[in-house]
Amino acid sequence: MMAPFFKYDLFGDEFSLIVAVLIGFGFGFFLERAGFGSARKLTAQFYLIDLAVFKVMFTAIVTAMLGVFYLSWMGFLDLSLVYLSTTYLVPQLLGGALLGFGFVVGGYCPGTSVVGMATGRVDALVYGAGLMAGIFVFGEAYPFIEGFMYSTDMGTITLPQLFGVPYGLVMLVIVLIALLGFWAAPSIERYFRNKLTEEV
Repeated sequence: MMAPFFKYDLFGDEFSLIVAVLIGFGFGFFLERAGFGSARKLTAQFYLIDLAVFKVMFTAIVTAMLGVFYLSWMGFLDLSLVYLSTTYLVPQLLGGALLGFGFVVGGYCPGTSVVGMATGRVDALVYGAGLMAGIFVFGEAYPFIEGFMYSTDMGTITLPQLFGVPYGLVMLVIVLIALLGFWAAPSIERYFRNKLTEEV
């Protein structure tokens, strides 16, 4: 059996929607269990007093990266059928900066705001209302910014292709960065918690 299963017609559109809903509920459940439905927990990341978001997200990145590589190497995953989105460098850098700014100000990202809303948090509901308003404004403005949206097209490029280095080297560097981050995180958290306590 070879993945991706949908691309090999092992199930159809209807079943894929069921799978997507189950994955979505599972993702939301584990976000809530990790405390990521709370703006306090999420914004603690930016004060460097609780790096749980960094740890969880980097763990997910490394797990997915190694999983994709080794499943492909063992012949269980056809990498040529794995979807890669096109890179539009400047629009995506700007979009990332806007998302980060909204994350700092609002205390949520789009996914965690849905988790917060599902658990009845009022601040998440306000953030969600702002999110819907932003989607509406973007839709209305789209004809005017469409040209910019598709500017600086780099195609479907990966880090090994961008830097011209082997896939394995990129994996090694990312794993080492993650391990260094995990090792340093407790000391960073302790230092900035103590600084915050002194200021109070």
